[in-house]
Amino acid sequence: MMSKAELARKAGLSTLTIDRIEAGRPCRLDTKRKILLALGLKVSDKDQVFGTSTSGADAPGESLQAEPAVREASNA
Repeated sequence: MMSKAELARKAGLSTLTIDRIEAGRPCRLDTKRKILLALGLKVSDKDQVFGTSTSGADAPGESLQAEPAVREASNA
């Protein structure tokens, strides 16, 4: 299990950003990519971590909310 601080450091994000995503707040696609790579996952694994998008939110500039998988991955 990876700590929130370690995930933030590996992803190049702040712990506040990780907190916001864990709380279900939207995030940019680049933020999602950074989190996935920091977790050692592929970008194609995004649905496992962030859930599936029903609104076409994978378009550039769109925001997505994190599913519980991100919260579980950063809890330590």
